[in-house]
This record gives sequence, structure tokens and C-alpha cells, in this order.
Amino acid sequence: MIKHYGLGAGDKTIVLVDCGTKFNIIRCLTRRGVKVVRVPWDYDFNRLQFDGLFISNGPGNPDFAQATVDNIRKAMATGKPICGICMGNQLLAKAAGASTYKLKYGHRSHNQPVLMKGTNTCYITSQNHGFAVDDSTLPSDWEPLFVNMNDGTNEGIRHKSLPFFSAQFHPEASSGPRDTEFIFDRFLELVRNA
Repeated sequence: MIKHYGLGAGDKTIVLVDCGTKFNIIRCLTRRGVKVVRVPWDYDFNRLQFDGLFISNGPGNPDFAQATVDNIRKAMATGKPICGICMGNQLLAKAAGASTYKLKYGHRSHNQPVLMKGTNTCYITSQNHGFAVDDSTLPSDWEPLFVNMNDGTNEGIRHKSLPFFSAQFHPEASSGPRDTEFIFDRFLELVRNA
């Protein structure tokens, strides 16, 4: 079922692909003055009018969401801004042509240190996932955006020239550190400047 949030808020519309979204993602977006259209994980949102695409967290194995990957790939062809978190990171990577793999134990805590690539900035993040993106399979026009300081695994990706990026951790987590909520600001900046 399609649901609408933030009606009357601003002139930008974000499609939120619900792969198991937390309501705080919706709050983080609408609080920043955009309308949100939440669609099921397997819905072809490309027939809707929207300014940006946001891919939610899971749970689950990203290999079981091929319909979502196919729809993300179609959206990538439009060049509209795309952001994903947690499973959304994995699905964006798969849409780009990369692979994912199952972690031995997963990352499950509110204190995972994550380094933003190209900087000396480390964030303490909230995480709950069992799969990761294989950096070695990223196409040449993509690069890692964040790396886990405990085990070196991927924590986010970005396209080198198009407005697509994602994070493996949870910037919307209310029970954990909120230092990475800037992810929403960066995404909406791309949307408003597109």
C-alpha cells in the first residue's frame, strides 16, 4: 500500500522504498520539509513523479529483493538523487553491479566506529545487519564512502559523478548516536540542487 507523509510540506517529493523502514526515517525526512511517498519494497515506483529516491533498511538478504534492485537500476538511469541506508546500501550496490556477502557474525550494536573515506573523521554508529557490500566488485565509477574501523568492511558507497550514495549504518537511530543524521541533509541538498 502506498502512503503519503508531510503533505503540504515544501515542493520536493521523496519516494521511500519500504524494505522494513523505521518510522524515524519518515520523521527525519518530513522534518526537513519534504513530502514522502512510502511504497512497498517490490513496487515499481518509477511510474510516480518524484525528486529523490530513498531506500530503507531491511531486514533480510539483499539477494531476495531483485525486484527492488531492478527498480533502483531504472531510477538510476534518470539521474535523480538516490540515498540508501542499511539494506538500502546493499540494494544500491547491487543495482550498480556490485555483489554482497554474508558476514560471519554481522554488526549489531550502537557503538560501531565508521571512518568517512578521504577524511580523518570517525563516527560512532548504530548498526544491525548481517550482509555487507564487497568493495572489490564495485564498478569503476563507484567508490566506498565509509569503512568499518573494526573489521574493514564496507559501510557505504557513492557514485563518483552522479548524486547516488548510501550508508550501511543507521543515521536515523534514536536509541544510538545521532552524529550521522547529516546523511539526510546531504541527500536533500542533492535533491534541492538537482
